[in-house]
Amino acid sequence: MKSMIKDALILFAITVIAGLLLGGVYQITKEPIAVQEALAASDACKEVFPDASAFEQDPAFASDGPTSVYNIQYPDESVDDVLKALDPDGKTLGYVLTVTTREGYGGDIRFMMGIRNDGTLNGISILSISETAGLGMQAEDVLVPQFAGKKADQFKYTKDGAMSDSEIDAISGATITTNAVTNGVNAGLSYFYSALSPVEGGE
Repeated sequence: MKSMIKDALILFAITVIAGLLLGGVYQITKEPIAVQEALAASDACKEVFPDASAFEQDPAFASDGPTSVYNIQYPDESVDDVLKALDPDGKTLGYVLTVTTREGYGGDIRFMMGIRNDGTLNGISILSISETAGLGMQAEDVLVPQFAGKKADQFKYTKDGAMSDSEIDAISGATITTNAVTNGVNAGLSYFYSALSPVEGGE
Protein backbone atom coordinates (compact mmCIF):
# COMPACT_ATOMS: atom_id res chain seq x y z
CA MET A 1 0.00 0.00 0.00
CA LYS A 2 2.81 2.41 0.94
CA SER A 3 4.46 1.64 -2.38
CA MET A 4 1.27 2.47 -4.28
CA ILE A 5 0.87 5.77 -2.44
CA LYS A 6 4.51 6.63 -3.10
CA ASP A 7 4.12 5.83 -6.81
CA ALA A 8 0.95 7.90 -6.96
CA LEU A 9 2.67 10.87 -5.32
CA ILE A 10 5.61 10.60 -7.71
CA LEU A 11 3.25 10.49 -10.67
CA PHE A 12 1.33 13.48 -9.30
CA ALA A 13 4.56 15.44 -8.84
CA ILE A 14 5.68 14.64 -12.38
CA THR A 15 2.30 15.76 -13.73
CA VAL A 16 2.45 19.04 -11.80
CA ILE A 17 6.01 19.76 -12.92
CA ALA A 18 5.17 18.94 -16.54
CA GLY A 19 2.16 21.26 -16.35
CA LEU A 20 4.23 24.09 -14.92
CA LEU A 21 6.89 23.61 -17.59
CA LEU A 22 4.29 23.64 -20.37
CA GLY A 23 2.71 26.75 -18.88
CA GLY A 24 6.11 28.43 -18.74
CA VAL A 25 6.86 27.54 -22.35
CA TYR A 26 3.48 28.94 -23.40
CA GLN A 27 4.11 32.22 -21.60
CA ILE A 28 7.56 32.49 -23.19
CA THR A 29 6.37 31.74 -26.71
CA LYS A 30 3.00 33.55 -26.57
CA GLU A 31 4.34 37.01 -27.32
CA PRO A 32 6.71 35.99 -30.17
CA ILE A 33 3.89 33.99 -31.78
CA ALA A 34 1.55 36.98 -31.51
CA VAL A 35 4.21 39.21 -33.11
CA GLN A 36 4.68 36.77 -35.97
CA GLU A 37 0.92 36.53 -36.53
CA ALA A 38 0.67 40.33 -36.59
CA LEU A 39 3.50 40.54 -39.13
CA ALA A 40 1.84 37.87 -41.30
CA ALA A 41 -1.44 39.79 -41.18
CA SER A 42 0.34 43.04 -42.10
CA ASP A 43 2.06 41.38 -45.05
CA ALA A 44 -1.25 39.86 -46.17
CA CYS A 45 -2.92 43.30 -46.07
CA LYS A 46 -0.23 44.71 -48.33
CA GLU A 47 -0.50 41.70 -50.62
CA VAL A 48 -4.25 42.09 -51.19
CA PHE A 49 -4.17 45.91 -51.26
CA PRO A 50 -0.68 46.97 -52.45
CA ASP A 51 -1.68 50.54 -53.33
CA ALA A 52 -3.05 51.33 -49.87
CA SER A 53 -0.93 53.59 -47.67
CA ALA A 54 -2.51 52.53 -44.40
CA PHE A 55 -5.11 50.23 -42.87
CA GLU A 56 -7.46 51.01 -40.02
CA GLN A 57 -10.12 49.10 -38.13
CA ASP A 58 -13.64 49.57 -39.45
CA PRO A 59 -15.48 51.24 -36.51
CA ALA A 60 -18.81 49.52 -37.14
CA PHE A 61 -17.25 46.06 -37.22
CA ALA A 62 -15.12 46.77 -34.15
CA SER A 63 -18.25 47.57 -32.15
CA ASP A 64 -20.45 44.76 -33.49
CA GLY A 65 -17.90 41.97 -33.80
CA PRO A 66 -17.97 38.75 -35.83
CA THR A 67 -21.38 37.67 -34.50
CA SER A 68 -22.98 40.42 -36.59
CA VAL A 69 -21.90 38.85 -39.89
CA TYR A 70 -23.67 35.49 -39.58
CA ASN A 71 -25.02 34.63 -43.01
CA ILE A 72 -27.66 31.94 -43.53
CA GLN A 73 -26.32 31.32 -47.02
CA TYR A 74 -22.82 30.61 -45.67
CA PRO A 75 -23.28 29.05 -42.20
CA ASP A 76 -19.75 27.57 -42.19
CA GLU A 77 -18.01 30.85 -42.97
CA SER A 78 -17.36 33.93 -40.87
CA VAL A 79 -15.87 37.38 -41.37
CA ASP A 80 -13.52 37.81 -38.42
CA ASP A 81 -12.16 41.29 -39.04
CA VAL A 82 -12.64 44.27 -41.35
CA LEU A 83 -10.05 46.94 -42.12
CA LYS A 84 -10.35 50.03 -44.27
CA ALA A 85 -7.67 50.40 -46.95
CA LEU A 86 -6.69 54.07 -47.12
CA ASP A 87 -4.86 56.22 -49.66
CA PRO A 88 -2.28 58.87 -48.58
CA ASP A 89 -5.10 61.40 -48.02
CA GLY A 90 -7.05 59.05 -45.77
CA LYS A 91 -9.64 58.28 -48.41
CA THR A 92 -11.10 54.77 -48.35
CA LEU A 93 -10.01 52.73 -51.37
CA GLY A 94 -11.80 49.60 -50.21
CA TYR A 95 -11.68 47.00 -47.48
CA VAL A 96 -9.60 44.07 -46.27
CA LEU A 97 -11.67 41.26 -44.77
CA THR A 98 -10.34 38.37 -42.70
CA VAL A 99 -12.45 35.30 -43.44
CA THR A 100 -12.56 31.81 -41.93
CA THR A 101 -14.18 28.87 -43.69
CA ARG A 102 -14.80 25.70 -41.73
CA GLU A 103 -15.36 23.57 -44.83
CA GLY A 104 -11.74 22.59 -45.43
CA TYR A 105 -10.83 18.91 -45.68
CA GLY A 106 -8.16 19.28 -43.00
CA GLY A 107 -9.84 21.91 -40.85
CA ASP A 108 -10.39 25.67 -40.92
CA ILE A 109 -8.92 27.77 -43.72
CA ARG A 110 -8.29 31.43 -42.88
CA PHE A 111 -7.44 34.12 -45.39
CA MET A 112 -7.59 37.83 -46.12
CA MET A 113 -9.31 39.32 -49.14
CA GLY A 114 -9.03 42.85 -50.52
CA ILE A 115 -12.10 44.38 -52.15
CA ARG A 116 -12.11 47.74 -53.87
CA ASN A 117 -15.05 50.14 -53.53
CA ASP A 118 -16.41 49.10 -56.91
CA GLY A 119 -16.49 45.43 -55.88
CA THR A 120 -13.33 44.35 -57.69
CA LEU A 121 -11.52 41.63 -55.77
CA ASN A 122 -7.86 42.62 -55.57
CA GLY A 123 -7.00 39.12 -54.44
CA ILE A 124 -6.77 36.82 -51.44
CA SER A 125 -3.89 35.81 -49.17
CA ILE A 126 -4.06 32.60 -47.13
CA LEU A 127 -3.15 32.97 -43.46
CA SER A 128 -3.60 29.37 -42.30
CA ILE A 129 -4.42 26.10 -44.04
CA SER A 130 -3.94 22.41 -43.17
CA GLU A 131 -5.10 20.53 -46.24
CA THR A 132 -3.67 17.37 -47.79
CA ALA A 133 -0.12 17.73 -49.13
CA GLY A 134 -0.02 17.66 -52.92
CA LEU A 135 -3.78 18.22 -53.16
CA GLY A 136 -5.55 20.86 -51.06
CA MET A 137 -2.26 22.46 -50.09
CA GLN A 138 -1.97 23.59 -53.70
CA ALA A 139 -4.57 26.25 -52.92
CA GLU A 140 -1.85 28.89 -52.58
CA ASP A 141 -0.52 28.20 -56.08
CA VAL A 142 -3.70 27.18 -57.91
CA LEU A 143 -6.61 29.07 -56.35
CA VAL A 144 -5.16 32.31 -54.99
CA PRO A 145 -3.97 33.73 -58.36
CA GLN A 146 -7.36 33.08 -59.97
CA PHE A 147 -9.23 35.56 -57.75
CA ALA A 148 -6.95 38.53 -58.40
CA GLY A 149 -8.49 41.40 -60.36
CA LYS A 150 -11.88 39.72 -60.75
CA LYS A 151 -15.24 41.39 -60.30
CA ALA A 152 -18.21 39.13 -59.57
CA ASP A 153 -21.07 39.07 -57.10
CA GLN A 154 -20.40 35.39 -56.55
CA PHE A 155 -17.82 32.84 -57.70
CA LYS A 156 -18.30 29.19 -58.57
CA TYR A 157 -15.74 26.53 -59.34
CA THR A 158 -15.58 24.29 -62.37
CA LYS A 159 -13.69 21.17 -63.36
CA ASP A 160 -14.01 21.92 -67.07
CA GLY A 161 -11.96 25.09 -67.38
CA ALA A 162 -13.04 28.60 -66.35
CA MET A 163 -14.95 30.43 -69.07
CA SER A 164 -15.72 33.68 -67.25
CA ASP A 165 -14.42 35.91 -64.44
CA SER A 166 -16.92 34.34 -62.05
CA GLU A 167 -15.55 30.83 -62.57
CA ILE A 168 -12.57 29.31 -60.76
CA ASP A 169 -10.69 26.23 -61.95
CA ALA A 170 -10.85 23.58 -59.23
CA ILE A 171 -7.72 21.97 -57.83
CA SER A 172 -7.49 18.52 -59.40
CA GLY A 173 -8.46 15.94 -56.78
CA ALA A 174 -9.25 18.59 -54.15
CA THR A 175 -12.76 19.86 -54.79
CA ILE A 176 -13.47 20.06 -51.04
CA THR A 177 -10.67 22.58 -50.58
CA THR A 178 -11.73 24.44 -53.72
CA ASN A 179 -15.32 24.60 -52.52
CA ALA A 180 -14.23 25.81 -49.07
CA VAL A 181 -12.11 28.67 -50.40
CA THR A 182 -14.74 29.65 -52.97
CA ASN A 183 -17.49 29.74 -50.34
CA GLY A 184 -15.23 31.76 -48.07
CA VAL A 185 -14.67 34.35 -50.78
CA ASN A 186 -18.40 34.43 -51.56
CA ALA A 187 -19.21 34.95 -47.87
CA GLY A 188 -16.80 37.89 -47.79
CA LEU A 189 -18.34 39.40 -50.90
CA SER A 190 -21.82 38.93 -49.45
CA TYR A 191 -20.80 40.81 -46.33
CA PHE A 192 -19.12 43.53 -48.38
CA TYR A 193 -22.24 44.21 -50.45
CA SER A 194 -24.69 43.94 -47.56
CA ALA A 195 -22.85 45.71 -44.74
CA LEU A 196 -20.09 47.99 -45.98
CA SER A 197 -22.09 50.28 -48.28
CA PRO A 198 -19.23 50.89 -50.75
CA VAL A 199 -18.91 54.35 -52.21
CA GLU A 200 -19.37 54.36 -55.96
CA GLY A 201 -16.26 55.44 -57.80
CA GLY A 202 -14.32 55.47 -54.54
CA GLU A 203 -10.97 55.55 -56.30
